[in-house]
Formats: sequence, C-alpha cells, structure tokens
Amino acid sequence: MNTSHSTVTHPRKVEHIIAGQPTSDGAGVKLTRVLTQNLQRRLDPFLMLDNFGSDKADDYIAGFPDHPHRGFETITYMIAGRMQHRDSAGNEGLLENGGVQWMVAGKGVIHSEIPQQEEGVMEGFQLWLNLPARNKMTQPWYRDIKAEELPKFSTPEGVDVTVIAGSSHGVAGAVTRETTEPLYLDLHMPAGSRFVQPLPASHNAFVYVYRGEVSIEGKAVPVQRMAILENQAQADGVVIQASADTRVLLIAGQPLNEPIAQYGPFVMNTQEELYQALQDFRDGNFAETAS
Repeated sequence: MNTSHSTVTHPRKVEHIIAGQPTSDGAGVKLTRVLTQNLQRRLDPFLMLDNFGSDKADDYIAGFPDHPHRGFETITYMIAGRMQHRDSAGNEGLLENGGVQWMVAGKGVIHSEIPQQEEGVMEGFQLWLNLPARNKMTQPWYRDIKAEELPKFSTPEGVDVTVIAGSSHGVAGAVTRETTEPLYLDLHMPAGSRFVQPLPASHNAFVYVYRGEVSIEGKAVPVQRMAILENQAQADGVVIQASADTRVLLIAGQPLNEPIAQYGPFVMNTQEELYQALQDFRDGNFAETAS
C-alpha cells in the first residue's frame, strides 16, 4: 500500500455506524464485540474486532484459558495492563501496556492469555484477520512487539499516530502482509485536528472511536461506535476530524473474496475443512506440543 503522501481528493463517506455488542469470552471476560460475524463479508478480510476494558478485576481476572485457533491471524493490542500468553508448543511472552502480539494461527495452535495483574485497568483490542486459502494450514507464528518498538509519528496538527500494520505518511508499520495488505493505525487526535489517510478504493475500511468523537465527511461518529466507510470507485482515502480529544482506530485491508466457513475459533473455506479441524482437535492432532 503506497501511502507516502497524504493527499486525498475524493474522501470516503460513512456507510453505516455500528454499536458493538456487549458479550463475554474466555473465562467470563467482559468485552464489546465491535465487528461481529454478520459483518465479515462486508469487512473482508477482517473477521472480528473485540474491545475489552475494565478497572474491575472480576471482569477480566480469569482471562482466556487454553483455547484453539486455526485458519487466521490475531492481532492483540494492549492499551493498558499486562497479559501473559503461552501456547501448546511452549512459546510464551508478556504483552504489556502499549504492546502488540501478532499471531498467525495457521494450521493450529492452542494458547492461553491470562492477565498478569490483580487490580487496575485492563484494556485493549483483539482483531482477527483472515488468511488466504493457500496459507490457512501454514506453520503457526508469533511476534511480540513492545510499545517502544512500534513505529510512530506526529503530524503538523499534533495527531500522534502508531502504525501497527501497513504504512502511513511514509512510515512503515510493524507488520506487512502481501495479500490482505492490512492497515492498522491508532490515532490520538487533539480537539480540532484532522487526519488524512490515502486508501486504495478496493480496500474495505472502518474506523472505531474509543475516546472522544470524530466527524467523517460531516457525519458524527461518537465514542464506542464503528463507522464502516463507503466503497466508491473514485474514493482515494479518508479525512477524519476530531471534535474533542479523541482516540480512534483506522483499519483497512484488501478483501480476499473467498468463502468463509467458521465454527467458533476455526475459520476455513469449506464445511469439510471445518469438520477436519474439529476432528484434528478432538484427536489431539491439532497443534504442535512442547517436546
């Protein structure tokens, strides 16, 4: 994705504003599911976005015990707090305040994510990114990226940008992907500022406001709302304006346009592949284990 310049002449408008669904996952962790399963086709290649956050330990302390994944990637971005993760192959690490864990589940991994604190705020996001059919059974892969290792820059208007994936204003992100070309930006915008991001017209894109409020082409997007951006052939990007001190995620990617067959933590292309994933999991042939 070439975003070495910041000129947008035909900005995208807001197609829909979505309120997330309160739910719980893991061992009762309370969260808001922002990108739900019924939006997977519209926001291909993204499968899910969860926003978890609480200063009440009972809402998060039990974490996400051992659970399997196959066929996609997970990007966990911690805004506050610390999460210990480990998997069936013996990999482990500590995801800390401001850090990112990028995991390719590929052919299968069983892992856990357990908070490493008993008080204070625990807040963050988990994004699921689909893998193309040819890569669904690839070898699992992890990368832990500390906050200070994430590429960052500030615009002349004072917008602080963290580039988790893709590139923005000539700054390359921590991770790139050839096929899905994900862009994942965290924008900290002072009141009255604007941010301009070129986007290929073919990419699906959305914005999630987790502090404050923004306006996109005259449409207000309040806190804890996702704005799905219109797909128009002539559109070349997005212009975001902050009406208050705001924090917002801007996420975009190239759709795979492949069938999606999902059963919980397994995302494949056909029902037969799903049955195989379930059988592999039941038979203990699902993921590598520590030797």
